Amino acid sequence: MSSTFGTLYRVSTFGESHGKAVGAIVDGCPANVELCEEDIQPQLTRRRPGQSEMTTPRDEADRVTILSGCEAGKTLGTPIGLMVNNRDQRPGDYQEMSQVPRPSHADFTYQHKYGNRAASGGGRSSARETIGRVAAGAIAEKWLRENFSTEIVAWVSSVGEVDAPDLSLEGLGRNEVDKNLIRCPDERSAEKMMEAVADARDQQDSVGGVLTCVARGIPVGLGEPVFERLEAKLAQAMLSIPATKGFEIGSGFAGSRMRGSAHNDPFEMKADGRLGTVTNYSGGVQGGISNGEPLVFRIAFKPPATIGQAQQTSTFQGEKTVLEAKGRHDPCVVPRAVPIVETMTAMTLMDFVLCQSYRA
Repeated sequence: MSSTFGTLYRVSTFGESHGKAVGAIVDGCPANVELCEEDIQPQLTRRRPGQSEMTTPRDEADRVTILSGCEAGKTLGTPIGLMVNNRDQRPGDYQEMSQVPRPSHADFTYQHKYGNRAASGGGRSSARETIGRVAAGAIAEKWLRENFSTEIVAWVSSVGEVDAPDLSLEGLGRNEVDKNLIRCPDERSAEKMMEAVADARDQQDSVGGVLTCVARGIPVGLGEPVFERLEAKLAQAMLSIPATKGFEIGSGFAGSRMRGSAHNDPFEMKADGRLGTVTNYSGGVQGGISNGEPLVFRIAFKPPATIGQAQQTSTFQGEKTVLEAKGRHDPCVVPRAVPIVETMTAMTLMDFVLCQSYRA
């Protein structure tokens, strides 16, 4: 099972949802980067369960421990071990589902592929696997911020049929995103989104949504033509996140309805003396390579598969049954996915920067 992402900044995650711990091994982080647990913890705290009524009630502090790769507060250039203990484990909640593959979950495909699976909570297919990514990505965020003043901000732009209006990307920061439970900067839309999530939760159901992400301060020249295009690796990173079903960059699918005369991004000399574009339908990427404009993309998340509502389905043996899933589950994953998207973006960008530097 492949659990490693990246070429030079390589991240391997480990652990199951109801095992003893989850975490990551980071290989390729440069030496002498100032690093401690407090640099990593804020993003893990934003991701953790039990934050509010919008999320699963599983009670985990998700405190990270740096096991290796640092001494006296600085990285050594050796593999960095990161671990978060699972404390609120309840594998017994999943006993009923041990013989019933949950509709639209990974139970059936894992069992068929490997002949075995972690039946409690989905194991590696659980969103709890993303803890390792977030911890590793928080290191990449810090490195990018210190070396390029890069800023990465994601927010919830839709939940179910509730869409937030287009927001000005300039200056939008995490303080604006985190001012409500759903992590949508538009307050009116946020209220409607929270109502949609609460309605789904009360009906033992779930609802999906879309995240928008913008990354500012991206060096020009990241990405390679053809197969290692920046947007292609970003798509891989985003679609590797559990529950994702769609990725689009810049104008995305809406751009297919425009004419070239409207969609093209003319160049101009910016106030800082940099050649840039007037518009940004390209989303910060041209020919697979970053052009220095903000990187803008969106990710679609499906409704979580595990719901408490009764569903007609079959056991692994093909016997008809009714499944009412037990356990603690998110009625909507998008609020907690915000830091996952941000940190996966950071991992992707840092890997490209290191590859570009290595080639130079």
